Amino acid sequence: MTRQNIAAAQSIERFFQFSLLGLMATGFCALAATGYLDKPTVAMMTVGLLLRGLIVGGVVRWTLSEREATVAALAYAAFYALDWLFWHGLLNATVHLAFFLAVVKILSAATKRDYLYLAAIAFLQLVAAAVLSADSSFFVFLAFSLLLAMAALTSAEIRRSMERSRVTARARLRRFYPRLAVLAVAAAFGILVLTAGLFFLLPRTADAARSHFGRPIYLVGFSNKVTLGDIGEIKTSSRPVMHIRVFSSEKLGTVKWRGNALTAFDGRNWSNPRRSEQVLGVASVGKGAGPEHVILTATGERREGRHVSYDVELDEVETDALFFAGEPQAIDIREGELVRDSSGSLRMKRRPPEGFQYEAYSLLEDPPETAAAPWPVPVLDGEARRLNLELPSSLDARIAVLARNWTAGASGDLDRARTVERRLRTGFGYTLELPRKEPADPLANFLFTRRKGHCEYFASAMTVMLRTLGVPARLATGFQSGVYNPITDLWLVRASDAHSWVEAWIPGHGWSTFDPTPPDPSLHGFGLAARMGLYLDAADTFWKEWVVSYDPMHQGTLAERVERGARRFGLGWFDSLYGAQSDLDVHAAAWLRRFGPRLVVALALAVWLWLAGPPLLRLLRMRLRVSRARRGQAGMADATVLYRRMLDIVARRGYHRPAWFTPAEFAASLPRGPLGSAVGEFTRSYNALRFGGSTDAALRLSALLDEISQRARS
Repeated sequence: MTRQNIAAAQSIERFFQFSLLGLMATGFCALAATGYLDKPTVAMMTVGLLLRGLIVGGVVRWTLSEREATVAALAYAAFYALDWLFWHGLLNATVHLAFFLAVVKILSAATKRDYLYLAAIAFLQLVAAAVLSADSSFFVFLAFSLLLAMAALTSAEIRRSMERSRVTARARLRRFYPRLAVLAVAAAFGILVLTAGLFFLLPRTADAARSHFGRPIYLVGFSNKVTLGDIGEIKTSSRPVMHIRVFSSEKLGTVKWRGNALTAFDGRNWSNPRRSEQVLGVASVGKGAGPEHVILTATGERREGRHVSYDVELDEVETDALFFAGEPQAIDIREGELVRDSSGSLRMKRRPPEGFQYEAYSLLEDPPETAAAPWPVPVLDGEARRLNLELPSSLDARIAVLARNWTAGASGDLDRARTVERRLRTGFGYTLELPRKEPADPLANFLFTRRKGHCEYFASAMTVMLRTLGVPARLATGFQSGVYNPITDLWLVRASDAHSWVEAWIPGHGWSTFDPTPPDPSLHGFGLAARMGLYLDAADTFWKEWVVSYDPMHQGTLAERVERGARRFGLGWFDSLYGAQSDLDVHAAAWLRRFGPRLVVALALAVWLWLAGPPLLRLLRMRLRVSRARRGQAGMADATVLYRRMLDIVARRGYHRPAWFTPAEFAASLPRGPLGSAVGEFTRSYNALRFGGSTDAALRLSALLDEISQRARS
């Protein structure tokens, strides 16, 4: 082998090794991104992959020998027993063992069988990530895995070809390229067929795995107890909490998604220690059954105002609370039991799973100053009034004095509430930073010392101050309105939208919403980062709905859409494009409306030519040769065309020539009569022209062809 060939072989070998290593690393990263691998496993695998990369790159000249690998595996067996019995249990210990053996194989791989094992390990890691992942980032790892798999396959084929070849480099290249092209095309086609079949034919089966291994985000603030500072911790996360589709033309504006209301405050914690509950009439129906419709308003109750209908889909959050805009009037829920407490909060008896959906119909709240008076007039009973006026025994006396000073001259409870709300919004600052040292009285520290905080401090301060003024009040928790995503037509609510506000009892109006928290100064409109976040959320929404949650229902929906689209292809296609919301879609629809008919005609003509072109071309060639035969210009090659034309004519009468019959045998097999005689004479003329080149036979063939055509029709 020449020096040039040796250098090429070394280059191909290194490319193959790095492709295989990249395939292993991509599968591991996809699995690590799910969050189910502990830190020791991630560290061990990372070190193994990096060390293998240094070995392949020639920086480290060492490989784990077969003997050393065997000793390491046997030594780990004792550690595995300790890991199982004393530290992490059977499942985690087995995972540790599997990854340790993978690292050993990575560091000792030297044969084709070892490389096959590494590819299998990479594939299994990717499969495990597909089962455990519910995030669209898996698609990125899958794309890289396919790219690296193709690189490893092609370089392995080059490697195999160079090892086996004993001919010159030029001959080797001539023999190699077709095989490599066929391999690449076959691999790509196989991937497409396999993934299309798995996606469209098989519903997902990862729900059980996620429900067993799942780790939902824990949302404090929506349980029966809240500590000052809890919601501020939630707001540091941008993880999606729910997606909402609004079916009403009514604009939501700055609506709040209410989850819970708390009454008891001890100076640091809010709770509902004596919450009475009512189980509503929702049956535990199975999946696939229709939703249960529950009316939440009392019979005869009339509430005027703006109403909205919407559908909520919860992400994987650890709370049993359900979230509503305004005051829910009715709810459609598919499964589970619904519970309502004395504050009007609705929750499930069990934490709903990820993707749990419910549809609600709500009355949006208008300010008491402009809202229509409800009928009948709401009444707050004595026990509820007492609970919502309770104050902590250790309350700083300055808070009551401050409340009276602020509201001096105010007339009525509504005016007092608006005054306290306004003073807090304008005289204090907003921050998510907690005090470096936890104060003994966080509320007094907020009002008189620090004078800044987040929503819990503002809402708690206003609630307590109203209670000192004799106005029943309670703390409400939930989320701000979120942000509308025009790509998915959904409202996106994130953990960072967590919020708390005040509900105060206003005579003649009932419980009314007040929000004393000033705007967050860190929010600066709708920039590029926010827009990119909406695109990522749209991709994640599509991934979860059509990949992770793809089930028989989605399967039927997809089939129906495909069928409906096929039926409407020539009728409503441009109208549907014209109705798209984005500017790009509008311009594209306008372009299609202008040039679309021509494009459709051109495509239809191209398809027609592709299907009908070859038969028409054959018919035209036959007619030309028949015309030449009638003019006495037929050649020996035209005889075969004329004979095939004759066979087509007699086949209409049911006479088909077997492939093993000679022309003479076929003519002799026909029944005696005018048609059989004409075919026999045509066969003799055909042989004279085809094998003898007789010009007179060409003229006779044309006449006989017309005669046979007439005999076949009679």
